[in-house]
Amino acid sequence: MVNLWIPLLKEGIISYTEIKECTRAELLGLAAGLNNYNVMHAFDGYSEKDISEMAKNNPSVRGDYARTQAMKAKYGEKKAPTNFRELLN
Repeated sequence: MVNLWIPLLKEGIISYTEIKECTRAELLGLAAGLNNYNVMHAFDGYSEKDISEMAKNNPSVRGDYARTQAMKAKYGEKKAPTNFRELLN
């Protein structure tokens, strides 16, 4: 939980007193939101070719990448089309 509070406090988004006033449900919601953010952006900056190369050494990368793509699709973040056919779909 400390990994969640320190950035929020550092950026001035939330104060220590506001954290203390939050209910447990609100705190758990913030933690879940941070987890979703981390999953969705875990592979930002990597191409599918880079993912394939990493998966050769560590097969679990492919599953993590699939989970990231599924979450992006669920929450509406679309992958940019790479060719005209994908653009039409």
